[in-house]
Amino acid sequence: MSGIEITGPRDFEAAEHILTPEALEFAGDLCRQFDERRVQLLQDRVDRHARIQAGEDPTFPAETQEVRDADWKVAPTPADLNCRWAEITGPVDRKMMINALNSGAKVFMADIEDALSPSWRNVIEGQENLYDAVRKQLEFTNPGNGKEYRLKDEIATLLVRPRGWHLIEKNAVIDGQPVSAGIFDFALYFFHNAKAALSRGSGPYFYLPKLENRHEARLWNDIFVAAQDALGVPRGSVRATVLIETILAAFEMEEILY
Repeated sequence: MSGIEITGPRDFEAAEHILTPEALEFAGDLCRQFDERRVQLLQDRVDRHARIQAGEDPTFPAETQEVRDADWKVAPTPADLNCRWAEITGPVDRKMMINALNSGAKVFMADIEDALSPSWRNVIEGQENLYDAVRKQLEFTNPGNGKEYRLKDEIATLLVRPRGWHLIEKNAVIDGQPVSAGIFDFALYFFHNAKAALSRGSGPYFYLPKLENRHEARLWNDIFVAAQDALGVPRGSVRATVLIETILAAFEMEEILY
């Protein structure tokens, strides 16, 4: 069995457009391949935090000393990510996205995590808004005063922040269990937009929240590779920025990049 069973409402326009059988099959395949590892990594977090509570000090891993000492670089930065002096972030709300993309900032981090109330409708309509933003067809008319909002010719580069490893999407299930919210967010966006973004000289770019170590970064990397291969997107098209939001990740920044 493949695909994801949707238990949330589907009687609105964005759901009909985003939750296609093909998109859900793609998302389901990724969840089936990788969710067991995600669950184990969450247990590893619990175990490590218990050791720290018992007196173990966080430190740089001895087993990755060679990575920290070696002379290496990440792949070259795409042209539209070279200048990131001014960035802006906000939820995947239609009006706020237009304002952010038009703001003059070089990068807009469209946040499906902290900045968005994760109701089912908000999440799926957010995906619809991202779809339109990639194609520069995002528009909004204020129903109260009739004011119209449209994208300028020059807009910020779009990066998407999926939800973290610890979160689930209760309205989408596999074998009766809710799926990883992060994989679900990534899969829907990548399925609908990766090729369109590349065709416009950009790419599928992501911000990854709340990682704690290199193993969690490796899981994202493996998901990126599997997604690219499944859709015939060249490897290396996905680019990710990792937010250092935990003290443990600060001890493995080089390893996370590697």
